[in-house]
Amino acid sequence: MVTAVLPLYLVTGLGLSPLGFGLLDGIYNGFSALVRLVGGHLADRGGGRHKWVAGFGYAVSALCKPLLLVAHSLTPIGLVLAADRTGKGLRTAPRDALISLSSTPEARGRAFGVHRAMDTAGALLGPLVAFLILRATVDGYDAVFTVSFCVAVLGVLVLVLFVPGGHGDGGGAVPGERPTLTAALRLLEHRDLRRITVCALLLGLATVSDSFVYLLLQRRLGVPDRWFALLPLGTAGAFLLLAIPLGRLADRVGRWAVFLGGHGALLVAYALLLTSWHGTALPYVVLALHGTFYAATDGVLMAAASDGVPEALRSSGLALVQTGQATARFACSLLFGAAWTVWGDRAALSGAAVALVGCAVFSLTVRPKGTVTTA
Repeated sequence: MVTAVLPLYLVTGLGLSPLGFGLLDGIYNGFSALVRLVGGHLADRGGGRHKWVAGFGYAVSALCKPLLLVAHSLTPIGLVLAADRTGKGLRTAPRDALISLSSTPEARGRAFGVHRAMDTAGALLGPLVAFLILRATVDGYDAVFTVSFCVAVLGVLVLVLFVPGGHGDGGGAVPGERPTLTAALRLLEHRDLRRITVCALLLGLATVSDSFVYLLLQRRLGVPDRWFALLPLGTAGAFLLLAIPLGRLADRVGRWAVFLGGHGALLVAYALLLTSWHGTALPYVVLALHGTFYAATDGVLMAAASDGVPEALRSSGLALVQTGQATARFACSLLFGAAWTVWGDRAALSGAAVALVGCAVFSLTVRPKGTVTTA
């Protein structure tokens, strides 16, 4: 819900420039990189506390929702978003470790696909609810933030009360292995995990954030502000439909091939945004390709990385990959916002497209050999 309205709230409601929005968007998407290793390490210690570290991270993010009601300038909004992303950083690796430890290697792509599909179902409903709230209330943004807080609290309660922990289901520590930060960093000595981390970082540098994609579509097509919150529905719908099929495909034909294919879909979306085509089908095609990109990369990357990480360090190992990717996307948001401000949106997107081609070619050249299903 918040993700659907935040770009418009910041740019139109508070009047931020593309550079200012790029700074906040970078914080929103990249600040979690600073704490992901900490979250992964805390979850691995004590025999696997993945559930409780993830629950704490979700609770921190939930508490940040009502704070948006009182933050109306760049500095306080930046602090609230930084706190929200701290919660995301703490929870992401432990959550993905729970999924990885609860699935077999040959079905891991499908397992992550199921999670991403269910997660996206919420992302699909969120913009719809936000759209209805904005149309039905006077102080629409405040109402969206309040309702989203209530929903987030319910989610935390479900996690704490009903989700199984790591003990007794493969989440415990492996005898002889100590889940220390040093041991986690030494995972990069493994060639395949190191290559996955480097490729995720480079591709993240050329991945324009969702918010900028939606703002580009709005400007290209002149979408009224009241309809803006519905744009994420296209991405979420394609993600929901394709997450499980592409996860299963990755298990069968190789995870790296599907992962790079997803970036190919993103490159086509960039190309369409750069053309002069203004047809009515443009937003549907671009958003479908955007959702395909996430379905082919988000869970598939975690499934690929899980293959080379021991159970005792699973959360820390996944956090390494996520940290590289999140740091790169943080830098991309800053660079894209600055380029948009100085040279315009088309020049900024052209630069991102060229960078994506280069990074994809490099990733294809150094593809990890251990990213094919290990049945």
